[in-house]
Amino acid sequence: MKLSVATWNINSVRLRLPIVRYLLKKHAPDVLCLQETKCTDEQFPYKAFRRLGYEHIAVHGQKGYHGVAIVSKHPFDKTGRDSFCSKQDARHVSVTLDGDAGLATPLTIHNFYIPAGGDEPDPTVNPKFAHKLDFLDELKTYAGCRDSAGGARSILVGDLNVAPLEHDVWSHRQMLRVVSHTPVEVEKFTAMQQAGGWIDVMRGFIPDSEKLYTWWSYRAQDWAASDRGRRLDHVWTSPALKGAASEMKVLRGARAWQRPSDHVPIVTTFEV
Repeated sequence: MKLSVATWNINSVRLRLPIVRYLLKKHAPDVLCLQETKCTDEQFPYKAFRRLGYEHIAVHGQKGYHGVAIVSKHPFDKTGRDSFCSKQDARHVSVTLDGDAGLATPLTIHNFYIPAGGDEPDPTVNPKFAHKLDFLDELKTYAGCRDSAGGARSILVGDLNVAPLEHDVWSHRQMLRVVSHTPVEVEKFTAMQQAGGWIDVMRGFIPDSEKLYTWWSYRAQDWAASDRGRRLDHVWTSPALKGAASEMKVLRGARAWQRPSDHVPIVTTFEV
């Protein structure tokens, strides 16, 4: 069975609903994972998604900030929403697809929005950066990572807010002191990835030696010409799904859509 999963930091789902509709009509993924929905559960535009055939919806939201959601053409066997660092800040939601979705073996999709970390890469003066580092540390012992390492069929996607590799940023040398690419973030990010045995699906299609971005700042006068991007958005699978990804597309052109997010969607197809 083919299962296509899209992930996108939408930077306000209600504000950018027109381009979300466009994505779903043009690319029609089976599952769409959104980050930074920026609305409460009650404010989420359920009707708009159901009109497009996405009847099954799991939301973890809060007023004005953060928020994650998963919308699907296929029914969920169960849903989950976890919190980290003793904060209720709506950064995770998960769904499990099972027999009702046509799968012989259950598959869980985790959708994360990891803290951005602010501007100053010093946890002693920047509480946001300290929170980010604590969040990454806590993920190392997260049940989803244990399940992944233990043989579960899992997909983890989202805005993970770390660009770990040299060619995940426009300039490795200049970005070493910029939040998202600092050595301490990369070290903790890598430790969390290794704890779950997570496989970097995107780099299975595009070699580490090639530039790969999913985010371009709003501050750039001409984002395409300067091309100072970062790969902040990720698609991972557990070892049980090694080799399951058959296609992966980074929809770079979405950065130029009307009233765009600063992130672009990634659409991945799996044989499950």
